[in-house]
Amino acid sequence: MSNASSDENFVGDYLPALLAQASHLISTEFHLVVKAHGMTVSEWRVLSTLAGGKALTTTVLAEISLTKGPTATRLLHRLEERELVQRLADNSDRRVTLIRITAKGQQTVSRLIRLAKEHERRVLEPFGFQDAEQLKTILRRLIQLHWREGDDSAEAEAWDRAAAAFPQT
Repeated sequence: MSNASSDENFVGDYLPALLAQASHLISTEFHLVVKAHGMTVSEWRVLSTLAGGKALTTTVLAEISLTKGPTATRLLHRLEERELVQRLADNSDRRVTLIRITAKGQQTVSRLIRLAKEHERRVLEPFGFQDAEQLKTILRRLIQLHWREGDDSAEAEAWDRAAAAFPQT
């Protein structure tokens, strides 16, 4: 870490700026692939977040997929109309609606997930397996440490389910 009292090249040493720039550069590369496969980036983020069948609340899904609430609601409606996701009642709290990917949605996103894994492999290859795994472990831990806590018990439980999406290894 550089001298904290120096403002010279602050952004080049400031963690949030470094994370944002790395995310933007790497994501932009893959977003071209997503668009070439006829999917929007938002659709990709939502479907890839739901891949594997785990049901999430709209709030948690929006948070993980980096989609604003109203946008997520409209997007989920479109995905539901295309039978890529389905809404379910939460057995423990009828006020909560869960979103789950359908078989058609899983099939749609599976090819892109394979391509995403290949992209990730190419991005991380220069670092070697051990450093790449260490980087991912540190990022998961960083996410867990800064995950928002809900105010009420239903919301807190939903955030706990979302945090589980970033297991420590």
